[in-house]
Amino acid sequence: MTQSTLSRCALHQDPVRDDIPFYQPTGQEVALFEHAYRQRLPLLLKGPTGCGKTRFVRHMAARLGLPLHTVACHDDLTASDLTGRYLLKGGDTAWSDGPLTRAVREGGICYLDEVVEARKDVTVVLHPLTDDRRLLPLERTGERLEAPDDFMLVVSYNPGYQHILKTLKPSTRQRFVAISLDFPDADTEVDIVAHESGLSRGRCEALVNLAARLRAMKGQDLEEGVSTRLLIYCASLIQAGMPVLDAARAALLEPLSDDPDVLKGIEDVVTATFG
Repeated sequence: MTQSTLSRCALHQDPVRDDIPFYQPTGQEVALFEHAYRQRLPLLLKGPTGCGKTRFVRHMAARLGLPLHTVACHDDLTASDLTGRYLLKGGDTAWSDGPLTRAVREGGICYLDEVVEARKDVTVVLHPLTDDRRLLPLERTGERLEAPDDFMLVVSYNPGYQHILKTLKPSTRQRFVAISLDFPDADTEVDIVAHESGLSRGRCEALVNLAARLRAMKGQDLEEGVSTRLLIYCASLIQAGMPVLDAARAALLEPLSDDPDVLKGIEDVVTATFG
């Protein structure tokens, strides 16, 4: 793909296909993702919860026509969960590939969401895939799988949320090219919320203005600001006929905190916005 073609893609001047999940770019992330894929480079996405990291990966997988293997990382996720293990089948033991191994064998994107939540041995198994070797050694089977040209490793995490003990080591981060994603500007966010929920643009503007006020409370009363995802949920409830204050309470207040005093403060902001 030429540079001019990538530029057209980044600006969304190419025809919109119905089979591609909606994603509104906020910068040059589409072009960078395509360059990384074609240069066989692993990619790290950084950004707050609900800013669209997973939707972006789904969009790009469909855009590039690639299978997508998504893994939601958690405290108990081990390297074996990714690579595979021997399982009992009909009285015999048979090897069963994990999602990472399937992606390496078959091609496609393997996406590890919130990779820092996984156990430390997970990042170790990724290292041979993130340099020029692009290998996945399977100690249990004795195989050394070489990733095909259409394989891509993508990981994501929220650097503002993670505890100091849950972060990527510099030696791991420097194996990836990285994109920092954030919540879009107000006009773009209004477009996204309106498109996803079906609510009128005018009513979505009030929700986005409210989100800006709530995000300003991050680090004071709130650990996290309201996400674009929650705005879409709220707008969808309103579009379905729920009263605005009830929708805001269910989608914007309760998910953000369990502290009664904090919830009261947020409710005052919501009431001041919508009356």
